Amino acid sequence: MTHPRDELAHITRSLRDFVDVQRILQEGGQIASEGARVASAPPARARPIAARQAPAPAARVAAPRTSTPAPPPAATVVHPWQRDPAGLRTMGELHDSFAGCHRCPLGKSRTNFVFGVGNPEATMMLVGEAPGRDEDEQGEPFVGRAGQLLNKILAAIQFRREDVYIANILKCRPPGNRNPEADEIASCEPILRRQIELVRPVILCTLGSFAARTLLGTTSGITRLRGKVHDYRGIPVVPTYHPAALLRNPSWKRDTWEDVKLLRREHDRLVAERRSSS
Repeated sequence: MTHPRDELAHITRSLRDFVDVQRILQEGGQIASEGARVASAPPARARPIAARQAPAPAARVAAPRTSTPAPPPAATVVHPWQRDPAGLRTMGELHDSFAGCHRCPLGKSRTNFVFGVGNPEATMMLVGEAPGRDEDEQGEPFVGRAGQLLNKILAAIQFRREDVYIANILKCRPPGNRNPEADEIASCEPILRRQIELVRPVILCTLGSFAARTLLGTTSGITRLRGKVHDYRGIPVVPTYHPAALLRNPSWKRDTWEDVKLLRREHDRLVAERRSSS
């Protein structure tokens, strides 16, 4: 016969075991449920392994620029002979400004710049063509054989070389005494024009075709122009042969004599008119 105390202990152990089993079962159900939930969940996306990036290079610190100053623009050299002759006030200024002239290629081949000679306040001015060899060597117009003949022509009408002013269209000798070219005349003519303006003669005498054509703006030859009084900017002009041409053609001396007598008569008349009006 079982003792009631033993039976009570047995019942108590049984109850305790039942409670333990029930707890285990409950925990197992929870674990199973959790496992089912995890199993049924969609697989998590694997995160891509980030590629190792090279460390960014350290920012370069630019060296401060030392700005090199731009060179100043080259100064334009203005030679005196590049000036406008019309702006020069005296014969001396005109001569000094153009003594080193290189307006045309003749400046490279000349020996001397042949400006002009005589009285800068003359009442008569004579204009020739261009310097020859003797003029180029001495720097003065009409000093060779043609110049000696010109002095005699002037003396025949009671003028001395010192009484008149003598100049040429060109101030430099053309090589080989060739004829002046158009660009050479265009370069020199403004200088001659200013010489005439500064002298203010009452009359001009051109010697040879080139001088007459340049001042009168014509293509006519000397044989058609001579023997008459023409006009250059309000100044009477008497054209005649060049003394060098007379040395080659002595038969033209008679016509030249008539021309210079006309020159003298017109000169005297114009001088008298100037005096009476002053």
